[in-house]
Amino acid sequence: MSAPEWGRLDPRMIVVRPLNELIGLLPPLAALVFFGDFDTWRVITSFGVVGLVIGYGLLSWLTTKYRITDSQVELHKGVVFRQRRSIPRDRIRTVDLTAKLGHRLFRLSAVRVGTGQQERTPGEGTVTLDAVTAVEAERLRQALLRKTEHVEDADEEGVTIASLDTRWYRYAPLTLSGFISIGIVIGFLMNLVNELDLRFSEVGFFRRALHWLSSAEPATVVPVVAGFAIVLSVLASLAGYLLQNHNYRLTRQSDGTVRVRRGLLTTRSVSIEEKRLRGAVLHEPLLLRAGGGGRVTAVTTGLNKVGGSSLLLPPAPRPEADRVTADVLAVADTPTASPLTQHPARAKTRRIIRAVVPTVVIAAVLLALAETADWPTWLWIVAAVLVPVSALVALDRYRALGHSLTNDYLVARSGSLDRRTVALRRDGIIGWKLTRTLFQRRARVFTLTAVTAAGSGGYSVLDIGDEQGLDLAEAAIPGLIGQFLIRG
Repeated sequence: MSAPEWGRLDPRMIVVRPLNELIGLLPPLAALVFFGDFDTWRVITSFGVVGLVIGYGLLSWLTTKYRITDSQVELHKGVVFRQRRSIPRDRIRTVDLTAKLGHRLFRLSAVRVGTGQQERTPGEGTVTLDAVTAVEAERLRQALLRKTEHVEDADEEGVTIASLDTRWYRYAPLTLSGFISIGIVIGFLMNLVNELDLRFSEVGFFRRALHWLSSAEPATVVPVVAGFAIVLSVLASLAGYLLQNHNYRLTRQSDGTVRVRRGLLTTRSVSIEEKRLRGAVLHEPLLLRAGGGGRVTAVTTGLNKVGGSSLLLPPAPRPEADRVTADVLAVADTPTASPLTQHPARAKTRRIIRAVVPTVVIAAVLLALAETADWPTWLWIVAAVLVPVSALVALDRYRALGHSLTNDYLVARSGSLDRRTVALRRDGIIGWKLTRTLFQRRARVFTLTAVTAAGSGGYSVLDIGDEQGLDLAEAAIPGLIGQFLIRG
């Protein structure tokens, strides 16, 4: 049987790739149009950049070809440097479908085929077909995951496990993503203003605002600025949640995968083989936890961690997170909700010391500087106020600390500002790593790390007692660690 002919990507890629690139250039181009001092040279340069991007898209299409045989997925591409990539079909672990705004306008999609191996160089272990029709992308996804070219009676919709509820948007401001987005945008705008030499301080509104900020009392300025930042953060968080999770849907497919689809401008579809699932992680950052919410990610082999591809559930109510975890893992009781065994009181002492002592030292140094070097007194006062706050965070970290062992899962929880509860299948543990620092030795505790081929490669049980940790490791995987122990 002769090998299949080499094929090309969809010709509309010539337009789609430059369009996606140009969309990314819109902010600086808009700034140049509205604020820049446009001369003839800048106009020529701008159009030259656009022309180069379009020309690169044409050359990319002309120099890219691929084929799918019974045993390989092959891709040849490169404008300046030729690349040849080949993935054995029996090593394929993921087929991700991504459609940016340019793709969606032309009903195209990018297909990323991966082996799940750790990438030392960008693109290693992956083949990306950018772009094919949405119908062809779905056919390739099913065919490559089923290891066959023939897909009969495929259940494209699947059985719904969870879908977006508009009430979940209330959790968006509790993720701090809004503050991060504002920081990034402000940094970008400040850099742009500096590069373009824009003088906003000479504009009436900005001049009045700067004058008010410099002349008003701090007691008036701080609440106004804080309120303004909170409003911007909420709006940015809501916008980010909409862009990332619009039309979110988690389904169980007939091909033995669970599939996550989400996104507004850029849509993404990620399929995870159920037989490769090794557990789940419940994420509960401080604010999200205070609001009764959480999000869930998968612990699975063969799934690249870049780009949030392991997400199973975006920020949602905690009961929904527990239900989705149990459904995806196909268990009656949610492992991440099981009662935990507390760690020794020595672990609490360690957390209090590590949180309080540095804050006290900083407060003392600032007080000394205020007395001797005329530093502002409010600095050491703020540091002193943070001492009890640090102690409360330390106590919360200890309350969160714990582990449990179910019939199938090892469960470990840690953290306060960013609490994580990991449920890892016991049969997915391939080894143990025991580490402890000098201070842990003095406290007779250590860190027990379950080594696995899935997810991040290892999940830790922090500051567990010596005997407690060894008993846990032996009970989780009988005989694995016991052969190396000599007990008196």
